[in-house]
Amino acid sequence: MRLSLPTSILLLATSASGFTPAPSCHRHLLSTPSSSTFSALFSTAETAMADSGKPPSMTSGDAHVKEDVEIPTKLPSDVGMDYVPLATMLATGQLAEADQFTRDALIVLAGSKAKGRDFVYFTEVKNIPSTDLATIERLWTKFSGGKFGYSVQKRKYKQSKENFETFCTKIGWTTKDGDVERKKRWFGASEFIYDVKKAPEGHLPLTSALRGTSLIKELLNHPVWDNDDWMKEP
Repeated sequence: MRLSLPTSILLLATSASGFTPAPSCHRHLLSTPSSSTFSALFSTAETAMADSGKPPSMTSGDAHVKEDVEIPTKLPSDVGMDYVPLATMLATGQLAEADQFTRDALIVLAGSKAKGRDFVYFTEVKNIPSTDLATIERLWTKFSGGKFGYSVQKRKYKQSKENFETFCTKIGWTTKDGDVERKKRWFGASEFIYDVKKAPEGHLPLTSALRGTSLIKELLNHPVWDNDDWMKEP
């Protein structure tokens, strides 16, 4: 499917994933729920998502995106998820929306208990199908030129010797207030960078550390990253 730009795409995301128990030092990596459900964006997957607030940031698209963008449509899912909206958001530079979609998708993929509470426990990451995580990852890496994605974050985490504080600094999740370094804030006016050219490698997608780092670590240790099979196009 090809999409000629500019095209107005009003794709509102729903509730952000919550996460696992956390030390106060990570409280700035915070997710904000969105204002509208988008169950129409999913095929047969049940969404069961809350309807409150709105995403921390909305993007109008990237001015550097090519005018003739090819949107992939062969996007496998073990649960019937429709990933064309995610592909469209990423292809048109709507990174904040794509980021929100990804967090919301993880809630659905993690299973009924995660959907019931509207966030994912780190112990539920094992329930996320490799097929779906691979599809999500291929889209993030494809449309960011290999700059964004969980696999990129995993590499950065390893380079940081699995030190979470070093990792956050390396991928641009920290900032400085004078001489004090702190985690970037997700609430209100988001301090994160929704721009492929300006953001550091591994900056997106965002995962909340509001309740701890276990969820992020489990995502980066998911079996799908054990080899390079996730890279293979269907």
